[in-house]
Formats: sequence, structure tokens, C-alpha cells
Amino acid sequence: MNSTDSYERLRQYTELEYILLGDLRELLQAPDKTDTSLWMLSTLDALLETMPIEFELKQSGGYLQEVVDEHPNWQPLVSRLEREHYDLCIRLSELRETVARAAPFISLAEQIDADLRDWMNQLAAHNRHEIRLIQTAVNLEVGVGD
Repeated sequence: MNSTDSYERLRQYTELEYILLGDLRELLQAPDKTDTSLWMLSTLDALLETMPIEFELKQSGGYLQEVVDEHPNWQPLVSRLEREHYDLCIRLSELRETVARAAPFISLAEQIDADLRDWMNQLAAHNRHEIRLIQTAVNLEVGVGD
């Protein structure tokens, strides 16, 4: 697969993740939680399928390799982001199992909502850190002088 195909697949998976997160937000805001658990499980399953593929595409050629090539001393930051991604996937899987076991769902809906919102905030922070690191690496001019 060439780099254009990889980029296109990554873009598609990133868009799918964004849509699924929007669906999850809508489910969390639903006033009636009675029928929410099945939709939530479907959405979480789709996220659990999408996120690893998206990350695998990001790793082709090395995760944030362009950043490390430009700034080798940033390897610990890149490694931390890589670990965070795995931790987010593990946590999402745990939350999915909590939703699946919640019977009746309505009794645990408030706690599940809080946990999923917290997870989504962590994912958003992770994505912001990843983007900020890439932007900083691209924009940083080392050794510029008069």
C-alpha cells in the first residue's frame, strides 16, 4: 500500500472515530436511558474496532517518526503518547464490559455516563497533545540567529 492509500485510510478511520464519539455523546445526553445500553454497546464495539486500526495506520513507518527524526530528544514524549493510546483502548474495553454487565443498565447509567465522559476527555487531551507535538516539531526553528 502506498503512502497516499495509507493517508486516505487513516483519514477515513479518523473521521469514523469522530462520528462514533459524536454518537456516544448523544447517547450520554439522552434523557431516557432505558434503551440506551444496546446502542451504547454497538457504538463502543465500533470504537474498539476503529481505534486500533487507526493507530496501526499512524504507526506505519514509526509512530510520530517524523517528530523523533527532527528532535530525537523528544522520544520520551512520543513513547508516552504511544502508551497513552494503548491505555485508552484498554480503558475503553473495560468500560464496554461495564456497560455489558450493567443489569439493569438504568441503575448504573449515571456512573457509566461519568466514566465515559472522563474517557472521552482523556482521548481528546491525548489527541490535542499529539497534534501539538507535531505542530511544535514542524514550527520549531532550532539555531536561527542573526
